[in-house]
Amino acid sequence: MTQQTSIEWTELSWNPTTGCTKISPGCQYCYAETMSRRLKAMGLKDYRNGFSLTLHPDRLSEPLRRRKPSMYFVNSMSDLFHKDVPDSFITAVVATISQAYWHTFQILTKRAERMAAYFANRRVPPNLWLGVTVENYEHGMPRIEDLRRINAAVRFISMEPLLEDLGYLDLTDINWVIVGGESGVKARPMRPEWVLRIKAQCDEQGSIFFFKQWGLWGPDGIKRSKKANGRLLQGHTWNGMPQAKRSMAPV
Repeated sequence: MTQQTSIEWTELSWNPTTGCTKISPGCQYCYAETMSRRLKAMGLKDYRNGFSLTLHPDRLSEPLRRRKPSMYFVNSMSDLFHKDVPDSFITAVVATISQAYWHTFQILTKRAERMAAYFANRRVPPNLWLGVTVENYEHGMPRIEDLRRINAAVRFISMEPLLEDLGYLDLTDINWVIVGGESGVKARPMRPEWVLRIKAQCDEQGSIFFFKQWGLWGPDGIKRSKKANGRLLQGHTWNGMPQAKRSMAPV
């Protein structure tokens, strides 16, 4: 269902699929898996399968019923490009995005190779932003290259959870970079110098920078609640975002 979300870089979440499987270190302590199990225990029918991949065709039309232009994060509880999601279902999701031209949609995936293959011969709607997760160098750099191959209005990277120093980054044709530390009781720490190096490269290369959170570990290396550690970096909040191109007429 469509829901308000506390994710700082969007407004609403829309989950036409739920559930996933783990493919890289960033998945180790997946918040969506924990939430899915909790919702199943509460008896919510849409989560009767827990974190097993589940398609929800009844949710496909939800954004069309909201007339207020909004920012939607697609599949906060899943990955649209999971190998078990049929191309036909992805096409149905993209069709809704095209029809709901007054909204802006954000799709984030760790399966960038499939996303690039899917859009190789398909048009990306102008109101759809495409992103990849980059938690470390080994898994993240190939995802950035795959993302760069896609002709999207906005290409973005979510470096959350950031698990190591990424070194030099080629941000050519990357419009937006989000950085965040991990939350949850088993969270792994993120060091301030990793974040500052990324921000400096964003500034040098012209990518918009957004700092989401420190997570469980503060910049001083002390464990606290996510709320207590907050979002300040060098005494400032960094909420940079691309401009959403919204219209009340078809594009």
